[in-house]
Amino acid sequence: MEKFIRDRFNDAILHEAADRYGVAPDAVRMLDSFESFIFEFSRPDGDFILRIGHSSRRNQTLIEGETEWINYLVAGGVSAAQAIQSQTGNLVEPIADGHGADFLAVAFVKAAGEPPWERWTPALYETYGETIGRMHALTQDFHQDGRPRKRPEWDDPVFEFVDSFLPAQEIIAREKYKEVCDYVRSLPKDRHSYGLTHQDAHGGNLFVDEQGRITLFDFDDCGYNWLVNDIAMVLFYMVADAEQPVVFAEQFMTHFLRGYRRACTLDDRWLQEIPHFLKIREIELYAVIHRDFDVDNIGHRWAAQFMDGRKARIESGIPYLDLDFKDPSLS
Repeated sequence: MEKFIRDRFNDAILHEAADRYGVAPDAVRMLDSFESFIFEFSRPDGDFILRIGHSSRRNQTLIEGETEWINYLVAGGVSAAQAIQSQTGNLVEPIADGHGADFLAVAFVKAAGEPPWERWTPALYETYGETIGRMHALTQDFHQDGRPRKRPEWDDPVFEFVDSFLPAQEIIAREKYKEVCDYVRSLPKDRHSYGLTHQDAHGGNLFVDEQGRITLFDFDDCGYNWLVNDIAMVLFYMVADAEQPVVFAEQFMTHFLRGYRRACTLDDRWLQEIPHFLKIREIELYAVIHRDFDVDNIGHRWAAQFMDGRKARIESGIPYLDLDFKDPSLS
C-alpha cells in the first residue's frame, strides 16, 4: 500500500464506514492487509468482511464492476464471498479523504472455513479446479448480456507494476516482460477463451469448510484476461514452496484439470500457453517485491525465498516451471 494512502486513513473514516454498514466502530476488528484496509465484523445476520480502499488505486466504477460480477457468480452457483449492501442499499460507499479523493468501503459475507494450507488432498485439488471451472463457465456469458464493462483489461495501467516499480537498471527484466506481453497480445480471443477472470485465485484467497467446500474471495484484481491465466496463477503459487516443483505440478494439474473439466470445457492447446502467463506473473511479482522491500535485506521469508536467484533466472529466460504442458497425461 502506498504511504500517502496510509497517511490519509484515520479513525473517523473507519467509524463512518462502520456506521454505513450498521455496526459500531468498536465491533470492527482489523485484519492483515496488503493493498487495502481489511476488517471483520459481526451482526445478527452473520459475519462479514469490510474492505476500505482508496480511489487512487481503484475508482468507484471499478469496484462496482467487481461487486456486480461477484454477485453474478454467486447467483450462478459459484461459491464466492458475496458483496452485501450498505444500510442505504449501496454496494460501494465513498467516504471523502479530505484531500479531494475518496476511500471506498465495500463489505462481503465472510467466507466459511479456514485457509487450505494443511488440508490439501487430491480430492480438494479437484474441488479447486471445479470451482475455477464453474466461474469460467459463467463468465463466458457475463459480457454478452448487455452490461457495461466496468472492469479493465489485463494490461490496463491499473494493473501496471513493472514500469512503475522495477528499478530503471533492470533493463533485461523489462525487455523480457515486454516480449512475453507482446506474445500474449497475439493470442486469439473469443468468449470461450477470454473474459472477466479473478486473476489472483491462489490459496491465500480462498477458505475451505468442514465439508471440503471452497469459497473464493478477494476479487480486487479481477479483470478481462484469457481464462487460462487463472489456471496459471493457481499453479504459480501452488508450486512456489514445493521441494520438487515439476513432480508436484504434474500431480496437482492432473487432479485440478479433472475437476475443472467437470464444469468448463478447455481446449488442450491453451495449456501450452501457461508458461507465458507464469512468466508474466513472475516478473510482476519481482517488481512488486522491489516496491515493498529492500531487496538487499528482505525481512520476509517467502519474499526472500522467491527473490533468491530470481534476477538471474529472469534474465536467462529460464521458465518459471520446467513442465511439459504438451504432456498427454495433463489432458
